[in-house]
Amino acid sequence: MDELDSDLISALKRNGRASLSELAALLGVTRTTVRARIARLEHAGQIAGYTVLTKGDLAVSPVRGLMMLGIEGRGIERIITRITGLAEVTSVHTTNGTWDLIVEIGTKTLEEFDQVLFAIRRIEGIKSSETNLLLSTRRGGRR
Repeated sequence: MDELDSDLISALKRNGRASLSELAALLGVTRTTVRARIARLEHAGQIAGYTVLTKGDLAVSPVRGLMMLGIEGRGIERIITRITGLAEVTSVHTTNGTWDLIVEIGTKTLEEFDQVLFAIRRIEGIKSSETNLLLSTRRGGRR
């Protein structure tokens, strides 16, 4: 991936609905170049898909948060399987650094959120956790 590809992906992250003409003008290339680059990035898996996030998507789970987990031993696959089985868990990310996993959670109430945290903390092999509530969501690069 070169600089033009990176700039194109950044432009699409800011506005996934931008037309080929808008992208071409922004990047200083032709529409044909933009179309070919997008097709190549999609084919290579660099662009995995497009989505729309609506206000309603956030309202379904008004209480959202991130739970960072430290794992003890080698049971990470078993722990991921248990966590992903919880309906309130929207995604699980492996990571490096202090935490082994980051879990995204969404519930309707704080009480439900607390119950999910309690259930996750009880899973054998989880040695430590830290949780942060998400207060608001803004899309980076939007005007």
